[in-house]
Amino acid sequence: MNGATAPGRLDVDALVDDPGTRIVVCCGAGGVGKTTTAAALGLRAAERGRRAVVITVDPARRLAQSLGLESLDNTPRPVPLPEAARGSLHAMMLDMKRTFDEVVREHADPERARQILANPFYQTLSTSFSGTQEYMAMEKLGQLRQSGDWDLIVVDTPPSRSALDFLDAPERLGRFLDGRLIRFLSTPASTGAFRLLGAGFNLVTSAIGRIVGAQLLDDLRAFVAAFDTVFGGFQERAERTYRLLQAPGTAFVVVAVPEADAMREASYFVERLATDAMPLAGIVVNRVHPLPEGPGADLGAREAVAAAESLERSGSRPLASAALRLHAERVRTHQRETRLRNVLLSRHGGVRVAEVAALPEDVYDLAGLRGIGEALAGVSRTAREG
Repeated sequence: MNGATAPGRLDVDALVDDPGTRIVVCCGAGGVGKTTTAAALGLRAAERGRRAVVITVDPARRLAQSLGLESLDNTPRPVPLPEAARGSLHAMMLDMKRTFDEVVREHADPERARQILANPFYQTLSTSFSGTQEYMAMEKLGQLRQSGDWDLIVVDTPPSRSALDFLDAPERLGRFLDGRLIRFLSTPASTGAFRLLGAGFNLVTSAIGRIVGAQLLDDLRAFVAAFDTVFGGFQERAERTYRLLQAPGTAFVVVAVPEADAMREASYFVERLATDAMPLAGIVVNRVHPLPEGPGADLGAREAVAAAESLERSGSRPLASAALRLHAERVRTHQRETRLRNVLLSRHGGVRVAEVAALPEDVYDLAGLRGIGEALAGVSRTAREG
């Protein structure tokens, strides 16, 4: 599944063409082109015959526009593809509260679901609790995989160093909801062993009530009482999805740009995936600056600067001098990016890499996404234009 056309090269086409590849997870820091990469992978897979769906957490309208859609929401929407496309593509943007609501309605009886959805503590939990977005991303992934409507799911994870938090979210949310403090706060004083504590327990809960608010304490108690019967199902499904992410049919793609901070983040992601036994397909490095092509392309940075200085001293050909200095800067940039990439590869021997050259403008349509997909697959610009 992770073959390469050359040593160290991530073969994207082999990845998306393989029917055994069922899930591709794009992870990386914010601002590295992760959402665009996920959409481009989904589009390339669809045009090569897969029934693909892309899940994004990026609310930017630009992605919907580039896919030819007015907007994206929590329901997969079909993306209009050219007639030559052999497969199909759908796209959706994760709405964590709506997903949470759907899960509650599905796994609780109507009255219990009504109590949970109306509870103020639940409304806060479902919209702003740390880890909820990642947890719901796993829920939605599990739903799409179970539906069988698509044979390839491409996941765009939340942007930040915590982008792998969706691996921890089920356990973290579970610890919170099943923790001793939550159970202590949500247990009525008149029940169980707490009844034996009498006035002492009432004094403690009264003090806590003054700190967090009596209404919040009441809301928390009502929420835990209503949610307790469905919580086990949440945990079970999340653990099942976690195991799915470790399965051979899943491939993680780490996305980065050739900058020091982003490369350090990429290294962190690679290490974390290895620790969690998650299958890494390779790294995508966006916005690279290849060496210039054409006459004089092999001119080094020092030689270009020396030639520019010579022209400047003679006072002739100012445009040629400026071009030489631009060439020198481009060569230096390429050399710096190459060093950063080599440092990353030296830390993680054997990892495969695909590179995408920097573009003069943002991707805003299917043609732009298609170009990104072709660059990921190693299709040269000459071949694309031919």
